[in-house]
Amino acid sequence: MATASMAFKSREDHRKQLELEEARKAGLAPAEVDEDGKEINPHIPQYMSSAPWYLNAERPSLKHQRKWKQDPNYTDKWYERGAKIFQADKYRKGACQNCGAMTHDAKSCMERPRKKGAIHTNMYIAPDEKIETFELDYDGKRDRWNGYDTSTYARVVDRYEARDDARRNHLKEQQLKKLEEKSNNQNDEAAAVAEVSDEDEDDLRVDEAKVDESKQMDFAKVEKRVRTTGGGSTGTVRNLRIREDTAKYLLNLDVNSSHYDPKTRSMREDPNPDTDPNEKFYGGDNQYRTSGQASEFKQLTMHAWEASEKGQDMHMQAAPSQAEFLYKNFMISKDKLKTKTKDTIMEKYGNAATDEDVPRELLLGQSESQVEYDRAGRIIKGQEMAIPRSKYEEDIYPNNHMTVWGSWWKDHQWGYKCCKQMIRNSYCLGIAGIEAAEEAVDHMKANIARKEATEEVPVAAEEKNLAPWGTDVPEDQVLDPKRLNEALRKEDERKREERDERKRKYNVKWNDEVTSEDMEAYRMKRTHHDDPMKDFLN
Repeated sequence: MATASMAFKSREDHRKQLELEEARKAGLAPAEVDEDGKEINPHIPQYMSSAPWYLNAERPSLKHQRKWKQDPNYTDKWYERGAKIFQADKYRKGACQNCGAMTHDAKSCMERPRKKGAIHTNMYIAPDEKIETFELDYDGKRDRWNGYDTSTYARVVDRYEARDDARRNHLKEQQLKKLEEKSNNQNDEAAAVAEVSDEDEDDLRVDEAKVDESKQMDFAKVEKRVRTTGGGSTGTVRNLRIREDTAKYLLNLDVNSSHYDPKTRSMREDPNPDTDPNEKFYGGDNQYRTSGQASEFKQLTMHAWEASEKGQDMHMQAAPSQAEFLYKNFMISKDKLKTKTKDTIMEKYGNAATDEDVPRELLLGQSESQVEYDRAGRIIKGQEMAIPRSKYEEDIYPNNHMTVWGSWWKDHQWGYKCCKQMIRNSYCLGIAGIEAAEEAVDHMKANIARKEATEEVPVAAEEKNLAPWGTDVPEDQVLDPKRLNEALRKEDERKREERDERKRKYNVKWNDEVTSEDMEAYRMKRTHHDDPMKDFLN
């Protein structure tokens, strides 16, 4: 309830105020009235009905909940198209030089450019346009239907109605012409009246449905109250069931008859199972669930669920076309597999339904030989033991061989025993191949022995006793002073190249022969890391 002020109230006044609010909510006391004489709904919460303190509300009111910032310049009007305000008789100074109107200049003139403007002829002065300025709010500037005249849409409706009337009349004229042509034939008078093409009948029914639609527009119109906070407004709900049809639950009033669910308006079973099927028009909802394309749709849905569970990206609601396409491919593959399996079985065991003769091998394949078995099912007497075969190919002799590959072993290599060849894809030469191979081996051994006999022993090369890297200098070593100076100079150049790589030459010739002078120059120039004076060198 709206409160007038936040003044202090005693406990007794507060209790009376609560009792009054409860009575108003129960309808026992009249509702409170605001400044404008309007009743205040007692069910409005206090946080909505209480006015802020800075408004200084003396009486209860709901003005603070309404839009109180009104723009005085805002208008719902729109520009008057083609409105004129004044028609001048002669040219006025500052008017348009082309038409003579004062509301625009020659650059903005929308009239056809004259050969001689109104400023020169002083004739045919155009009237002044009505210029209007509106202060539109945020929604008014962005309203794409602002200024639209709804009465202009009647022209669109009239155009479509005229097209439907012309189409309907044209179809009726064609039907009359066909009936007249058929009636001219005396032998087929009865057939001429009865035979009408299906397409024309369907078109006529559609057109008649369009005509009757306007007459039957309100046959199933139901006015329904829609509950809202302000008391509600009416809305139209159309029921597509024809009112002449008997409701499902009235077909059989027996308590023990088919169950009717009022929430879903469904009756699964047949309400009158004993009635003649030709006389009843409703046999329960189950007849629609098991007839037509309902069963196919059910199988399609089940296939989509099973495919989705197996990890396939298939969803009946998200991509129904894809699901139907995959289901068709699945059924085609299933039929092909079934046909293939059937053909394989018929090829192996034959088809008793055909007139083909039974193979002679099957007729004469019986024998009276006695076979004894033990408790484990093994053959004891009467039949030879079958040699088990492996999954690999056996007893295949390619390239004229008499034995299989791997029947001969020599020098850690497999080969053929028939020709003693080690090459897998070789051609078998039989005994001649074995003799040729032995001759080749003997000839190769003789050549090796002859080569070993004619080889000369190589002369041992003299080794240069150079001082190795990292060793001490021998006591009896004699160094050439000139070579030592040259080695020191080369060592200095090498050091400079290491410090600055830009001085390194492009083509470097490397000599890996190290002399005693080079080793001595390296020992003299190298840096000893344990030397305390190493930082003062160079």
